[in-house]
Amino acid sequence: MNRVPATLVLSDGAQFEGYAAGFLPRSGVTTGEFVFNTALSGYQETITDPSYAGQIIAFTYPHIGNYGVTPLDEEAGRPWCSGVVVRELSDLPSNWRSVGPLEGFLVQHRVPAIVGIDTRRLTRHLRRYGALPGAFGHADPAAVAAAARVAVGTDGTDLVSQVTTRETYQRGDGSRHVVALDYGIKTTMVHQLARRFRVSVVPATMDADAIRALAPDGLFLSNGPGDPGALDAQVQVLDDLVGTLPIFGICLGHQLLARSLGATTYKLPFGHHGSNHPVKDLMTGRVEITAQNHNYAVAADSLGRSEVSHVNLNDGVVEGLTATALGCFSVQYHPEAGPGPHDARYLFDRFEALVNDGITESH
Repeated sequence: MNRVPATLVLSDGAQFEGYAAGFLPRSGVTTGEFVFNTALSGYQETITDPSYAGQIIAFTYPHIGNYGVTPLDEEAGRPWCSGVVVRELSDLPSNWRSVGPLEGFLVQHRVPAIVGIDTRRLTRHLRRYGALPGAFGHADPAAVAAAARVAVGTDGTDLVSQVTTRETYQRGDGSRHVVALDYGIKTTMVHQLARRFRVSVVPATMDADAIRALAPDGLFLSNGPGDPGALDAQVQVLDDLVGTLPIFGICLGHQLLARSLGATTYKLPFGHHGSNHPVKDLMTGRVEITAQNHNYAVAADSLGRSEVSHVNLNDGVVEGLTATALGCFSVQYHPEAGPGPHDARYLFDRFEALVNDGITESH
């Protein structure tokens, strides 16, 4: 396939050469915060994960698109990432589930890509200097470099307001009712909840009184993009609800619950993005392999009314919190596993037991 030459430039001046692919914006330039993902498969789930809003995903696996795309693997109605970086983009998918090639999917959803990049070098650079804003595109390299110099990251940015649902919707028909606050919720999370509960997925802007008016038996806090430190309004809502009903948070939901319980958050150098992170459950001693996608984490020395329940065995980052007396817990990683191993899906069963116990106690 004949492709147009393209350039990738990070905000610190590092430059890479490649070719334009996917959707070609008229300006010829795409900006965002560059992060790398180490998963070996699940590229469609990754690209459609709303937690990547404002970011450009660099895949470390060299061949992307091998098995095509299918609506069954979409984690949202559309991709929210700003762009995609790959070494080699397959134009000949081979899988019985495939309905078309990945590049066609990118074009359809207006997602720019750059291919032929030395992703090893790019990943090493991001590991050394951290997640960096930058730009790529088929415009004049000087224009791409100029855009990279003024590109911004996710620090201090509320991206949740972009990705949250605009209207409440329901899934499942269980006897217990759970409200899920949509900070950027993934479809697989909704599926896991709907297998156990009657679920009302509500906008992230819903206040505590409106949530109480729905008479939930439990509250779920979803994943989502951006800086948890920029979401004071969402934390205030949780301040009003913590201790009044069972709560389970994942990823950004974990960070916001932690803030409500008195903890603080900080930005990791290059984040955790992949499907192979070992985590230890301190309650059981069990080690599980987890899927992760986050740039921010909870500071271990600021836990407030909670205690650590899970830790990352690679770097010691807090991966889970619990506040038993208040009936809430959370994890930083993704137990729904879309994509990823299913080791941690027991956490949805733990939430179901908490909801049932809470209802029993209240009666």
